[in-house]
Amino acid sequence: MTVPSPAASTAVLPAAAQAPGHIMAITSGKGGVGKTFVSANLAAALARAGRKVLVLDADLGLANLDVVLNLFPKITLHDVFTGKSTLADAVLPAPGGFHVLLAGSGMVEYSRMTPEVRDQLQKVIAEVAPKFDHILLDTGAGISDVVLYTVSLAGDVLLVVTPEPTSMTDAYATIKVLATTQGRRKMQLLVNQTRKLGEGRAVRQQLQQVVDRFVNPQLDSPVRLDLLGEVPSDPAVREAVLRRQLLLEVLPGTPASVALVNAAARLLGS
Repeated sequence: MTVPSPAASTAVLPAAAQAPGHIMAITSGKGGVGKTFVSANLAAALARAGRKVLVLDADLGLANLDVVLNLFPKITLHDVFTGKSTLADAVLPAPGGFHVLLAGSGMVEYSRMTPEVRDQLQKVIAEVAPKFDHILLDTGAGISDVVLYTVSLAGDVLLVVTPEPTSMTDAYATIKVLATTQGRRKMQLLVNQTRKLGEGRAVRQQLQQVVDRFVNPQLDSPVRLDLLGEVPSDPAVREAVLRRQLLLEVLPGTPASVALVNAAARLLGS
C-alpha cells in the first residue's frame, strides 16, 4: 500500500492533544476487521463497569452501527447537522446499557470533510463530551480526510487490526500518518480474530519493529504501540453479528466475549 506523504495530510488536522482524554477514536487501516463490532461490545463492557458511554457512529455516509445493534433510528446525525432535529433527540439508548449517536447511510455529501461538516461534528462532540464518561468514535476505515479529522478530535486512538498481512500493512500506514500529521506518539492496538494465544503480542511486536525502523527515526520522539487486547477467532462472533445482537449480551461466556471484557478492564486501568 502506498502511504500518502505527511504534506498531503497535514492541512486536514487540528491538534489532537487538545481533545479531552475520555474521547477515544476506534479506527482501522482497512475495512472488515470488526471495528464496529469491537466498538459496540467494548461500550457494553464499559457500561457494565458502571460508566456512562456514548458510541458516535463517525463513519459518515457508510454507517452500520445501527445494523450491528438492530436499531432503526428515525433521527440521525444528518438530521442534527441540517437542523431538522436537536442533538438531545438524536442520542438514543442502545442494547448493552450505553447510548449511541447514529449516522445516516448512503449520503455522498459526507464522503469529504467539508468545513461545514467539520464544524458540525466538532460542535456535536463538544456538546456531548461533558455528559459521558467515555465517548467512542467509531470511525470509517483508512486514511481519508473524513477519518483523519474525526480521529484528530479524540484524545486516544484504538487501532483494530487482524493478523492478516493486508490488515497489518494498512495499520502501519495509519500509524505513520497519525504520527506524522497529528503528532501521535502513543496508540493502542486491539488485535481481532487471532488464531492462537499470543498472536496479538506478535502482531504488536511486528508493527512496533516496522515503526521503529521506518517512522521513529524521522520523529522528535518515538511512537509507542500498546496492546489493549487480543480477541480470538470465535464462531460466536459470527452468530451474534448475524443475529444483530451484542456478543456480550447473548453469548457472554465465549472466548471473544471474555477477551473484550478484559480489554475494557485494561482500558479503565490505563
